[in-house]
Amino acid sequence: MRSFLAILFIILSIDSYSQDLVVVDTAKIVCSYEYKYVCDTLIGDVYDDLLYLQVGDMYSKCYSYYTFRFDSLRSTPQGHRELSQKIAKFGRILAKENGFPSHFDHPFSRLSTRVYKNYHDRKIIVSDYIISDYFIYDENLNLQDWELTEDSIKIILGYECQMATCRFRGREWTAWFALDVPISDGPWKFSGLPGLIMEAYDKKKTQYFCINGIQNGNSEPIYFGSIGIDANKFEKTTQRKFLKAVYEEFRSHSKELHIYDEIGLPNIDDVFVPRFDWLEKEER
Repeated sequence: MRSFLAILFIILSIDSYSQDLVVVDTAKIVCSYEYKYVCDTLIGDVYDDLLYLQVGDMYSKCYSYYTFRFDSLRSTPQGHRELSQKIAKFGRILAKENGFPSHFDHPFSRLSTRVYKNYHDRKIIVSDYIISDYFIYDENLNLQDWELTEDSIKIILGYECQMATCRFRGREWTAWFALDVPISDGPWKFSGLPGLIMEAYDKKKTQYFCINGIQNGNSEPIYFGSIGIDANKFEKTTQRKFLKAVYEEFRSHSKELHIYDEIGLPNIDDVFVPRFDWLEKEER
């Protein structure tokens, strides 16, 4: 009953801020993916996320459920109070465990990137934010140059899957796709294979996506936009400029916290930043 009320509250939040959202399509299917990732390559802690992929006839949308929940809660006074309570509870657990409890369902946002694939125009539209600054940029659809491996078979969620590999944004990726689900799409920015991408991971498996559910979309709306954020607040940019802004913000924030002094590193730019394993890296 409690989980039902939480879902209902999120739906009501969307309705309250519908002027900030535009319906671009309706979902035929909805896929959920487990996303696990390592942020700090020295510490090695594994964090988790839950991604939803809504697939329609013209558009698909991939986003983090936890970030969606965070944005929904903070968009109303009632939700803001609930979020504050969750954060306070998380703080008590943090102090008790004397470290970040990655296994705990922490209340903060996770993957902030929302990826919309426009099948008709063959474009990817990405919206994201850095602190309180919101950005939007587009790229071509089917960015990956996949190489198929026909003799490799794997069963995922009851579907027979075939392997494909590529190099994309500074990583060597392996993907498994199901021909029996004839949708050329997948989690995050992945697409371009003759079937739904069920699993994808990089060479070191520090970035890992795996499907854990497929259900009928029941024509649920695919919204474009962010709850409570006016579309005019999004600054148009490019993927490279946005990635550079992320790096610069991280470096700036790290210096302000004097992290490099605390861990004895001589140069924050050259030593500290590279140990963080960004999902998307600048290709040189």
